[in-house]
Amino acid sequence: MITLKGVTLRRGAKVLLDDASVVVNPGEKVGLVGRNGAGKSSLFALINGSLHEDGGEFAMPPGWRIAQVAQEMPETAAGATAFVVAGDSALTAAQAEVAAAEAAGDGERMAHAYMALHDAGSHDAEARAQALILGLGFKTTELENPVNSFSGGWRMRLQLARALMCPSDLLLLDEPTNHLDLDALVWLEAWLKRYAGTLLVISHDREFLDAITDVTLHIEAGRLARYGGNYSTFEETRAQQLELQQNAYLRQQEKIAHLQQFIDRFKAKATKARQAQSRVKALERMERLAPVLTSAEFTFEFKEPASLPDPMLVLRDADCGYPPADDAPPGTPPALIVRKATRTVTAGQRIGILGANGQGKSTLVKTIARVLAPLGGTVSEGKGLAIGYFAQQELDVLRPQDNPLEHMTRLAREALPEGESGREQDLRNFLGSFNFTGDMVKQPVGTMSGGEKARLVLAMLVWQRPNLLLLDEPTNHLDLATREALAVALNEFEGTLMLVSHDRALLRSVCDEFWLVARGGVAPFDGDLDDYQQFLLDEAKRVREEVKVAQKEERNAVQAPPPPSANRKITPQMKALKRDLGKAEQRLAELETRRADLEARLGGELSPQEIGELGLELQAVNDALAECEETWLALSERIEAAD
Repeated sequence: MITLKGVTLRRGAKVLLDDASVVVNPGEKVGLVGRNGAGKSSLFALINGSLHEDGGEFAMPPGWRIAQVAQEMPETAAGATAFVVAGDSALTAAQAEVAAAEAAGDGERMAHAYMALHDAGSHDAEARAQALILGLGFKTTELENPVNSFSGGWRMRLQLARALMCPSDLLLLDEPTNHLDLDALVWLEAWLKRYAGTLLVISHDREFLDAITDVTLHIEAGRLARYGGNYSTFEETRAQQLELQQNAYLRQQEKIAHLQQFIDRFKAKATKARQAQSRVKALERMERLAPVLTSAEFTFEFKEPASLPDPMLVLRDADCGYPPADDAPPGTPPALIVRKATRTVTAGQRIGILGANGQGKSTLVKTIARVLAPLGGTVSEGKGLAIGYFAQQELDVLRPQDNPLEHMTRLAREALPEGESGREQDLRNFLGSFNFTGDMVKQPVGTMSGGEKARLVLAMLVWQRPNLLLLDEPTNHLDLATREALAVALNEFEGTLMLVSHDRALLRSVCDEFWLVARGGVAPFDGDLDDYQQFLLDEAKRVREEVKVAQKEERNAVQAPPPPSANRKITPQMKALKRDLGKAEQRLAELETRRADLEARLGGELSPQEIGELGLELQAVNDALAECEETWLALSERIEAAD
């Protein structure tokens, strides 16, 4: 188990944990919650050994294997599958030991090394890695693509797959859902429910925490509090505790006032002096309760739109996609993602846009937001349409070198909404309402956290007074309090909302209808989010079946050479090649049978001498298999060329 006893933890001069004590038992799935900056990531650093406690005692089993998502962006030309397989530390160590044993020529060491390699699951490592990669939303055609060919969000998905690939007793996940679409999120939930080790997860996704955790740790004011149950249970229990604490404080204040009143009234009277003195001592001995001081909640609201055109916009046979790159060869066609979209958006609609990864949700939103021009058809806008666009990648609308005040000043110069002031002090006051105070208004955006960038984009949206909000994954990097504030503001917004999000709590609370982007089109989705999750599972099953059928057809095409034409005789050379190919296939089958037999025998109880002998024989069989496969491949190519 993981144990903290009176732990103090500092980062510089800031005390993150002060006399904190808690126990996490083996196999528990724990959600770690608290405001941004409370010390959640620092607690992870304490657990993984990156930080050490400044006081108290911290202990965990020394033999526990820890897996954690690396935070740095991977820069490598290795294929996606190989990159994820390398995350299996046990397999990597076993492969290194096999190489060292073979180099040393030590038979007994070699036998043990091959046993370790087999136990590490080398035979199905690639298949396990690819299952993780596909589950997180990659296409089958991307399995061998170089890691550095993917964008930042996709590389972080590969880092997550790499962490899941690693055998572990303790899995630490810090905001694992930030770069995931809803389909990948549903898959990850199912995977984590099956995980047999101890799980600690930091997340601001309420439904994700509710689905996978059975214990909640809350960090506040340097203290750690443990609650049984998921996040919703924690919220209910904590609210009850705060109410009891406040009631106890109020009762004590009444008692103190009553005692003080008696003392003030009778302390000067000789007949009551003794009673007054006893009450003074009672007052001194009383352990004063503190009032409940909750942090000031962050709130904001969208201002009433200046106008509400109806319809807002109309898509007629709109083709959405990307034009050819500037350096593309002449004649290169555009990348068409969504075809013939025909939809009408009316005033006051609240639309959630659903769809599996890569189907075109963001492409559709970018087309409506005027970031992309339609490749075909028309997008007609209502008179007075004012779009507020929150891009999935904040830097699509932010300039890293500029500070928040410069962003707001530029907005004021470009278009000053009715009722707004472009004076610097007014802009500073407005930014202050979004927690950009003091020197923060002069801080370059590129140095800000993801949550701060998201808040700045929200501030810019509110200031523009839009009547159509296009929000593409707005909750990435937002803590739970800010997510709640966003949900409240969106529910009070009087314009039209179109939302792409993996945050199911937000979708449920603010959307009253859904569009589904799938298979190159856009259509209404008749159902709720539970129906959509079932749709995702059915769709994933369909894709898996299609892949299996394609792989089977591909194998059959390779294994079954085309029949000779009726007017062509088979030459003696072709007969000899086919005879040799048949022998090679027979030899391959024999060697694979022998290898399986040796691996099974090595799994039993054997003496060191027997292990060494069988290990050497297994190595010889593997070498023969590799040679025979090369022969078979060469013969197949010669036969194909001759045909």
